[in-house]
Amino acid sequence: MRTTITEIALKSGVSAATVDRVLNGRSGVRERTREIVLTVARELGYFGPADIAPTRRVRLDFVLPAGTNSFMRNLRGQLIDEAARHEDVQLRIHDVEDWSAGRIERRLAELHDQTDAVGVVAPDRPEIREELNALAREGVRIATLVSDVPAVDKIGYVGVDNRAAGRLAGLLLGRFLGPGKGGNIALFVGSRAYRGHEEREMGFRSILADEFADLRITAYAEVGDDREQAHEEMRRILQAGQVDGVYNIGSGNQGIARALREAHLAQQVVFIGHDLTDATRLLLLDRTMDAVIDQNHRVQAREAVRLLTAAVRGTTEREYPPRLQVVFRENIPAS
Repeated sequence: MRTTITEIALKSGVSAATVDRVLNGRSGVRERTREIVLTVARELGYFGPADIAPTRRVRLDFVLPAGTNSFMRNLRGQLIDEAARHEDVQLRIHDVEDWSAGRIERRLAELHDQTDAVGVVAPDRPEIREELNALAREGVRIATLVSDVPAVDKIGYVGVDNRAAGRLAGLLLGRFLGPGKGGNIALFVGSRAYRGHEEREMGFRSILADEFADLRITAYAEVGDDREQAHEEMRRILQAGQVDGVYNIGSGNQGIARALREAHLAQQVVFIGHDLTDATRLLLLDRTMDAVIDQNHRVQAREAVRLLTAAVRGTTEREYPPRLQVVFRENIPAS
């Protein structure tokens, strides 16, 4: 029988709510308490068999997009921190520039016979799927993060339900603007090559059609998660006509915010985006952004390292995906 949160709480001497916060990587728990809870959880087998003696270090490789994306930088840092907690893990992170030039496939091809497991944030493209499956056929364990690549032989996907995230954004935007009042919406996409971005767009359009038919998507921009391009597109859209709401599916929030400030519309246009970072935290505080839908990079890093390491060791782990959390100005977490 699987260890329960209540059992961990009793042995740790804390509440079940505190255990839940620790296991889901949320803030508001002292570091010493966090260490005690995680130690007890491991002892009780919550994360899998605790008495497996590793014969050698597990070689983990993560392939991530390079660039100015704040969320990816945070995820990278959390992966490094998480791997450092495991003496049996050897981590390498590969930051790949210009994903459209075949560099992902070439980097993956270089990992043959060099790794035990690969975690990847990548577009859903045939050549990438083929290279990932080639690694899997050689026994390399594969996990996708943030944005799924379904047709791959992998141990799992570590990330949120992106379609639900898009519907949540549409609900927030519709309620902020008010039912029956209508409005012009500017929709920003990082890259539709990412399945996660495509799914968010599907969810967003779906709930607008179902519940907020008076809201119209009058402007659309694909900005490649580049804040400067996002800034130029937002300026162009504002010059072309009235904008009542903005939904940014990917990165580039700082660029959009700068254009809104320049037009003196920072607190007039409803602005919904993703991922709580240092930048979006400040945008919430000064009311440029109204809400941020967060997916918790700390939990994603922990789960990715845990699932891949267990798979290499021949054990199985239950998946504990990060939860969607809406962050407003009034509930910004401490860290």
